[in-house]
Amino acid sequence: MTTRAPAIAAHDLIKTYPGDVKALDGMGITVEAGTVFGLLGPNGAGKSTTVKILTTLARPDSGSAVVAGHDALRHPDRVRRAIGVVAQKSGADPVATGRDNLLLQGRLYGVRGAALTRRVDELLDRFDLADAAKRTVRTYSGGMQRRLDVALGLVHRPEVLFLDEPTTGLDPEARSAMWEEIARLKGDEGLTILLTTHYLEEADRLAEHIAIVDRGRVVAEGTPDELKGQLRGDAVQVELREPVGPVEAQLLETALAEFAGVREAVLDGVRLSARADDGPAAVPHILAVLEREGAAVASVTVARPSLDDVYLRHAGRRFAEADTTLVTAGGAR
Repeated sequence: MTTRAPAIAAHDLIKTYPGDVKALDGMGITVEAGTVFGLLGPNGAGKSTTVKILTTLARPDSGSAVVAGHDALRHPDRVRRAIGVVAQKSGADPVATGRDNLLLQGRLYGVRGAALTRRVDELLDRFDLADAAKRTVRTYSGGMQRRLDVALGLVHRPEVLFLDEPTTGLDPEARSAMWEEIARLKGDEGLTILLTTHYLEEADRLAEHIAIVDRGRVVAEGTPDELKGQLRGDAVQVELREPVGPVEAQLLETALAEFAGVREAVLDGVRLSARADDGPAAVPHILAVLEREGAAVASVTVARPSLDDVYLRHAGRRFAEADTTLVTAGGAR
């Protein structure tokens, strides 16, 4: 039995930007052919820098990257012919029509004549753009523009399609519609998709395999169910009325750790996160400890494990908090 080579194999990627900003710090992923791979991380974690290197738009300081069987550093031209890229910002010409954008993209990749016309018609129908094909792109809604961007990435039938934050900036309805389009792409025979996102639900819904990125490196990897399955029990979250200092937080965490069924208690500001074998049974004890220490409670929730809980376990802080911290500090890109 012949084993297919990975569609993407990147190892030990290092990338530092001016100002000593380390975007990638030993980044490595392996993407099996024909799968949807999610690169999940907060803004600034290094996802876009990884995509830039894999799509030959940037070079790492060190490390290796092979895409569609071609060395991205030694043979970037071969990689470019084998991939499609949907960047965060639209690459369509706003003053040209949707059809003309697709025709131009096809010609750039050497597709000509009747084959190109058939492919453009197919993509316009597939992405529900046929009625708007003769309109200039600047008249398109945000959702229509993103669908056109995906169609542009598929004109030449690439082996690997990169979707870099494809739903950022879309309203909930347009985002949901784009999710449906991406889900349908899974059925394309042989197409490999690398999806970068900072939406937990997006990665959970679309990706067959996920790598969680933090500070320019992978901190956890597996299927969504595997990652969530590593966290036994329930997730308990308590919101306090007022933040507590580091000394009080340490005392509370120590007190909670003494209760047999409560694990991984972390108190950060006004939010207490913990794991419990039986969440509902643990809540009264947790509240009693907080009351004893003078910490007033605003709300309590108990839920099954989520990707946010996975991120908390491996990165030591919640996803939204990492998002804010990295953007404020100007961390990895």
